[in-house]
Amino acid sequence: MQSAKLHFSQSENNYQIKEAYKTLRSNVEFSGQNVRVISVTSCTPGEGKTTVAMALARAFAEAGKKTVLVDADMRKSVLVGRYKTGSVRLGLTHCLVGREKLSSVICETDTPNLYVVFSGPVPPNPSELLGGRIFGKALENMKQVFDYIIVDTPPLGSVIDAAVVAKQCDGTILVIENNSISYRFAQRVKDQLDKAGAKMLGVVLNKVDINGKGYYGHYGHYYGKYYGKYYGKYYGKYGEDTQETNAAPRTRKPPEPEPDEDDLEELNYLASAGRKH
Repeated sequence: MQSAKLHFSQSENNYQIKEAYKTLRSNVEFSGQNVRVISVTSCTPGEGKTTVAMALARAFAEAGKKTVLVDADMRKSVLVGRYKTGSVRLGLTHCLVGREKLSSVICETDTPNLYVVFSGPVPPNPSELLGGRIFGKALENMKQVFDYIIVDTPPLGSVIDAAVVAKQCDGTILVIENNSISYRFAQRVKDQLDKAGAKMLGVVLNKVDINGKGYYGHYGHYYGKYYGKYYGKYYGKYGEDTQETNAAPRTRKPPEPEPDEDDLEELNYLASAGRKH
């Protein structure tokens, strides 16, 4: 198992914000005991879905729940650059193409009960990999070990990946930036999740100025600059969302290697080892 230290900004350690995520955690728990694999997506880049996914996973971990955050934003992950410190060589891509075992790509973090699977190298066919048998098998194996699995996915208004992942999860959370997304756009994204058979747990209204001091204004400036530079290149323009989500995959799907049945045994061993900490 790999190890990594997570760097949290001062804003993410703010008392009011942490309390808000504890409320979100409680709402997820009240959704039912069988809701354990949760995907997080947004309409467009820059709405803060990765921050929400990490904070929710952290909230579960701090409550004593063994939690893993899976970075399924394989086209352009921001999780590595924003939170990771240290050396992590292997990611989700290595597992999905059959090069590494699932247990080898999981990272134990310095936050008790919190584990992370980083995305890894950008593959040419992320939608096919996330919709394949190996990813489904990986989720089932992780359910045997972890109490909660939080899956960070790309914005659904830009690419179809989030819908592909959502139908394999127990529930989905949609993150919407305050005063940024139109009702019709949000409705189209919600309809896309419905068509995929996803169970909507609810919506997180993000970047709300809760103290009147422009606290989230800095976040909005930072995210807009960061995502505008990178997501625009990898996901295309926001106006192309309908064409992208309705288009058939153009990449020929390669044959998938058979899932390694030893993964579950290794994960069970790691789970027992983790409880000793």
